[in-house]
Amino acid sequence: MTARQVAPLALVLAFAGTLAAQYAPPQPDDPPSRVARLSYFTGQVSFEPSTVSDWGPATLNYPLTTGDNLYTDVNGSRAILRISRNSIRLAPGTNFQMVNLSDQVTQMSINSGALIVKLRNLWDGESWEVDTPNGAVTLLRTGEYRIDTDPNRNATMVTVRSGDAEVTSNNQSFPVHARQTAYLDPNNQPNIMDMNPPDDFDQFGYSRDRLEDAPPPPYVSQYVTGYDDLAAYGTWQPNPDYGYIWVPRVEYGWAPYHTGHWAWISPWGWTWVDDSPWGFAPFHYGRWAYVNNYWGWVPGPANAQAIYAPALVAFVGGGGFGIGIGGGIAVGWFALGPREPFYPAYHVSNNYVRNVNISNTTITNVTVINNYNNGNNNFVRNVTYANQRVNGAVTAVPQASFASGVSVQRAAVRITPEQIRVAQVVAAAPVAPVRASVLAVGGNPGAPVVRPPVNIIARPVVAKLPPPPAPVRFEAQQQALQQNPGHPVAPQQLQTIRQTTPTAAVPRAPIKTVNPAQVQAITPVPHAGPPPQAARPVVNSPAPAPAYNRPQNAPPPYTPPPPVNRPAPPAPPVNERPASPPPQYARPQNAPPPPAQQHPAVTPPPAQQHPAAPPKPAPKPKEEKPKEEEKKN
Repeated sequence: MTARQVAPLALVLAFAGTLAAQYAPPQPDDPPSRVARLSYFTGQVSFEPSTVSDWGPATLNYPLTTGDNLYTDVNGSRAILRISRNSIRLAPGTNFQMVNLSDQVTQMSINSGALIVKLRNLWDGESWEVDTPNGAVTLLRTGEYRIDTDPNRNATMVTVRSGDAEVTSNNQSFPVHARQTAYLDPNNQPNIMDMNPPDDFDQFGYSRDRLEDAPPPPYVSQYVTGYDDLAAYGTWQPNPDYGYIWVPRVEYGWAPYHTGHWAWISPWGWTWVDDSPWGFAPFHYGRWAYVNNYWGWVPGPANAQAIYAPALVAFVGGGGFGIGIGGGIAVGWFALGPREPFYPAYHVSNNYVRNVNISNTTITNVTVINNYNNGNNNFVRNVTYANQRVNGAVTAVPQASFASGVSVQRAAVRITPEQIRVAQVVAAAPVAPVRASVLAVGGNPGAPVVRPPVNIIARPVVAKLPPPPAPVRFEAQQQALQQNPGHPVAPQQLQTIRQTTPTAAVPRAPIKTVNPAQVQAITPVPHAGPPPQAARPVVNSPAPAPAYNRPQNAPPPYTPPPPVNRPAPPAPPVNERPASPPPQYARPQNAPPPPAQQHPAVTPPPAQQHPAAPPKPAPKPKEEKPKEEEKKN
């Protein structure tokens, strides 16, 4: 289907509005609709996936989910995770785990170091919790929160710059309000103080706010993670068929899904991790169109909740797709075009297929996605794909390179138009993952890996929300993965493996969950000064190390402006929790639908050079001469 074969733009937009009512609630075994994007890091940051007990170098744009771990080296390393518009910032020496990330719960833990949570959006019924060795911190409203935990003193501090929090410790819970800091000493006794003054880590957060607080363009849903990176690396241009599309500034011959690598991430399976600093939103939401000899990203409906997808591509293989590399076989792929359905290779319900498609593009044939069946190639082959015949759109690598998670740009092989013509579109990449697929390093082979100290890894934390079951080891899944290459193990089969294999679960630091029935609410008396041995842990300045190995000719990384002494934020209004997301995905359950978001007419922004320069001061208005003086002249 080409752009000229679709309905005019006005009819397409009108049809998109009617699809909102066709969203259906997800089923229990459906994967979550959001992830945490590793959007920035500097220095040495290490990553431990949920299914492997080993550390590797972190990679930009990696999507973290339940059970994944990050560690920032004590020598000035920092990292930022983004979940929609919300930010999680990690200080040097922080051992972080995403305990649970579902549609209703964001639960994380740190047992060393410090983090700042900038909570810009909180839905009705949604829970955010930070677990520490001294207590669990529940974030009650949008705002800015900082949590420090010091393993040497066994102390934790909770600072609320704006918002409200509740700390649960020693079967007691107490509030921490805006402009307050709560100290938990080694005996977990609370001491409420005036808010700590900002240090260099807070100043780092302020500098990031200037970039992250920008509202989304009116053509993009505010729930698309990574939309804030697009303005610095491309321009929005009107298109008669698709509305406004985003056109990146890239070198000649560039094609989507070519600069990056593949990783095996549960529960989605093969996932694209792009190298570009802007390379998250355009590869997990929306579609790509080739118009006027250049590529443009077409976002989904602006008034819809954006549902994350691991890679919006169609795979090709079989049918004579051997490419003469010593008898080896390659696997290829190309970006899906606008209004082309995405068929997941992972286990999902029909509701999920309908929702993930309607939220990311305008699907005109809803019957096709309503009748989807997991792994049925007939649906995939019955679609005419616009981008499959575009010169340079199909990228292919040997299967071994695909599975090992190496840089696609380095491993790509040449394929001929005839090979593309006879290649069959398949439902999944027919490649079984190996251990290297989980620890995929992309363009960072041999990068140094800094692991947290053993005593830190084993340090338990306190949780208020019960954590999910420990993930199943990749080694315990490997036999089932080889029997059905390219498809993750179904949730029911994972549960069977967990119950029948004693060593199936990945060992993690213990989490002590409090019993809600035994928790008593208290009101601690404000303390006149900081208690002894509860000083803030030392937070080192960031090292000038590169965030990652950037490909040649790529724009320079974003450099935060110099710190600015910013006064303490004012107290927030009484009701700061926004309404639920637009009515489509029933997340969270029983939440009232908000009104549709209205955007004013906006003209596309001009091209910008990265990093974006601060706005120049407006010129002074020309002084008008007095009327008497004008008469004299």
